[in-house]
Amino acid sequence: MMRKKRKRGGPLACLCSSPVPSPPPPPLESRRPAWTGMGRAAPSCAAAGAEQRRRRPHQPPPALVLLFSLGLLLRTGDCQLQTPCRIQKCTTDFVSLTSHLNSALDGFDLEFCKALRAYSACTYRNSKVCRGNLVYHSAVLGISDLMSQRNCSKDGPTSSTNPEATHDPCNYSGRIGTRELRGREQTPPAELFCGLFGDPHLRTFKDHFQTCKVEGAWPLIDNNYLSVQVTNVPLVPGSSATATNKITIIFKAYQDCTDQKVYQAVTDDLPAAFVDGTTSGGDSDTKSLRIVEKVSGRYVEMHARYIGTTVFVRQVGRYLTLAISMPEELAMAYEESQDLQLCVNGCPSSERIDDSGHLPLPVMGQLLPHAVSAHPRSMYTLESATAKCQEKMLVKDLYFYSCMFDLLTTGDANFTAAAHSALQDVEALHPRKERWHIFPNNGNGGIGKNSKMSVSLGLVCLILVAFL
Repeated sequence: MMRKKRKRGGPLACLCSSPVPSPPPPPLESRRPAWTGMGRAAPSCAAAGAEQRRRRPHQPPPALVLLFSLGLLLRTGDCQLQTPCRIQKCTTDFVSLTSHLNSALDGFDLEFCKALRAYSACTYRNSKVCRGNLVYHSAVLGISDLMSQRNCSKDGPTSSTNPEATHDPCNYSGRIGTRELRGREQTPPAELFCGLFGDPHLRTFKDHFQTCKVEGAWPLIDNNYLSVQVTNVPLVPGSSATATNKITIIFKAYQDCTDQKVYQAVTDDLPAAFVDGTTSGGDSDTKSLRIVEKVSGRYVEMHARYIGTTVFVRQVGRYLTLAISMPEELAMAYEESQDLQLCVNGCPSSERIDDSGHLPLPVMGQLLPHAVSAHPRSMYTLESATAKCQEKMLVKDLYFYSCMFDLLTTGDANFTAAAHSALQDVEALHPRKERWHIFPNNGNGGIGKNSKMSVSLGLVCLILVAFL
């Protein structure tokens, strides 16, 4: 029986484990009839499989594919992290918003909290692109700590990084900040300090320390924005030493920020209002000028935002003290006719009791023999005055020796508190910590070379000032 002839390569190819792809159609030349003899042998399954593996590309193991895929994901994450993280811009904006602020001035906390909220909002906007940035996470923690320290609420107004949008003509800090940003400057404006206390001891804008007589009315400050006048009266009969019993302060009218306001304090009358009965100047909402009573009848503060100025007035014992912080450019804005200003130029030489900051303690009895015949004014000795002043002040600077000077002159222990509060005002208002303490020029702490010898002379150690 004759077997039916199978077609070449048909069913045999189906027996292979993997199908062999169909070859491409032969070129036209190969389609011509050709001698095939008995025909081409059908390929075996093993040969067909080898041919298939040879023709298709190599496939990596599954585990390698998985690792490669994870690598692609990580690389994609890297691309996301490379999206600009603008935390540095957030920090720079915060610094520019706060660098001109003065913590001693009224409204500092309000402006600082606004800047903190703006900083926080900026970090939130960058939370996704900065999630792997350590600087970002440090900034977030720092903001949280600062908001807790300053009692800032999370909700509230924020500062604008565009100073033009928040320009306030009645806020000196804001005006200066805008001007500095325009000029690309980052240095905050210079602040000056002046203080008067005790018998009276004057610290000028130049940080010169003087002890003066200046009996009667004298101008401390008289510029285009502010006038301050003090009146001094003798402390003890026959002595050139005086103390302040009256202070008059005039805040001059400025644009639409405030009308002229006058404040006046005298012994036992330290009001918490201007002479017209008001407690503020300018718009009722912004209050570019206001009075804050800290201790009734004893301590008031005046904050003039429109000129960046703060004034402290105290009554200690029977006499008044004053401290003021003011921008240098405003403090020096005056006419030639206004040059008699104790805060600017100090006391006239004829009114000085000290000698270039050196307080003439008991040595004065030797320099001026006629003073020895005067009745002693104090029950303090040099040692007891030193011990009394050390109760309040540990640093032997000129505030310490002013305390001794006043105790030995008057015997009034209230002058210890006056010197101490004057130093506290310096720490609150003076912008440069390294200049808070002023020390005598000589190595004896402001006491004359023969002071210890003078103590042994009895009453001589009690006479401190020149009696005229």
